[in-house]
Amino acid sequence: MNLNQLVNDTAFESFKRRNDKTTTRPDNGFYDLGIAPSLIKDINRLNFENPTPVQKESIPAGIHGDDIIVIAQTGSGKTMAYGIPMLQRLSKSKRGTGLVLVPTRELAIQVEEAIQSYSRSINIRSAVLIGGASMILQLKALKKNPRIIIATPGRLMDHLERKTVNLNDVEIFILDEADRMLDMGFVPDIKKIMKSIPDNRQTMLFSATMPKEIEAIAGKLMANPTRIEIDRSGATPAEVSHEMFFIKNQDKGRLLAVQLQQCSGPVLVFTRTKRMASKLTAKVKRMGYAAAEIHSNRSQGQRRHAMEGFKRGRYQILIATDIAARGIDVSGIELVVNYDMPANSEDYVHRIGRTGRAGKIGHAVSFANTDQRGSIISLERFMKTKLTISALPTLPSEKLLLREAGRVNLKKEPSRDEDPSKRKFSKYRSLKRKNFKKSGSKKRLMKRIKTKQKDLREKGRSDSVRRQTIRANGAEIQDKVN
Repeated sequence: MNLNQLVNDTAFESFKRRNDKTTTRPDNGFYDLGIAPSLIKDINRLNFENPTPVQKESIPAGIHGDDIIVIAQTGSGKTMAYGIPMLQRLSKSKRGTGLVLVPTRELAIQVEEAIQSYSRSINIRSAVLIGGASMILQLKALKKNPRIIIATPGRLMDHLERKTVNLNDVEIFILDEADRMLDMGFVPDIKKIMKSIPDNRQTMLFSATMPKEIEAIAGKLMANPTRIEIDRSGATPAEVSHEMFFIKNQDKGRLLAVQLQQCSGPVLVFTRTKRMASKLTAKVKRMGYAAAEIHSNRSQGQRRHAMEGFKRGRYQILIATDIAARGIDVSGIELVVNYDMPANSEDYVHRIGRTGRAGKIGHAVSFANTDQRGSIISLERFMKTKLTISALPTLPSEKLLLREAGRVNLKKEPSRDEDPSKRKFSKYRSLKRKNFKKSGSKKRLMKRIKTKQKDLREKGRSDSVRRQTIRANGAEIQDKVN
């Protein structure tokens, strides 16, 4: 090889390294999945370095346009697993739209936030259609012709009946948390929605568990789908440890206090009923903790306020019903407490899936009654995991809890001079308290008796006048007859 040829080869290799993106790309596992450079840019901006197993398997198949069924644990990155393929395929289409169905309002909002975070470079507009939110604002969003619609089945059916949404251009149909939709009774709505979208479409179904009913729906939705099973149906994250206590209902509050004293991070507590969620929230607040509640009796604004406060650390404890089991994506939840055991094993899997996300360590504690031992055995069979049964610790008395809470509140509570609400009405409150002490219970009782006697006397007088009038009228009629 002569000198000129060597110089030319060196110059060519230098030019190739400067201009060939494939040779100069950084060490990022997302480059090998066929993702467009514009989306890679957004992924790098979010500091995602390597795809999770579900993303590694699902993204290439989704970009290729295959129908897929994915079974993976909660917190495994399923939103990006279908969001990236949908965005990339829609960016190459001029009119096509994507439809994402989710079971809860909270999950719809979180999906929309996630998709917007890694689609800034391609600028695809989205709309969220959920119950409890303003219909007028949703109509305005639909008039802007969004390319992606994220909706709960109930509200989407409302728009279909009003003919305010058109699904004729849907090219990508995604069912997220399909098993939860089955539990919530959305299957009839899903079947009606399927009739409103074209048959020639791509369908992706994601879930943590796969009941037989969902498999039957998938058979009607898809033709020869690719099945991606990252985790066995019913599997729980290996990073989550399980602990169970058998306890009476009246002692659950005191055991919860013990668990909260041992935990300094965010705590998510699940109850079976809305009434119990409200009651427990009030009790936890009396213990001196910052707590919020989320269930279907709360307005959309209240639910959003509770979620935002929990995410930002304003509330350490969030108490929820199963409505939130599929809709909470908060990083760093340290403890999940099943204050009431869930109705079925699938709900247990989704409840504890709120902790131990993205490879972090989490802990799940459950309170059960002795008559629920049969359900516990069924749960262990479903998860193929033996749950640790722990002995009850020494439980503090209610008086001690309130006393400790009082000390905490005294430390946190501002002085009368610092708190304007107390300063403004302090004079009125002291005057009211003085008047209350001045009037004794005996005086109030005597006054009530005198008022009652006066009413009876007035009623007696009116009855007497009425009888005299009747007699006079009768005598007058008798005189006329005679």
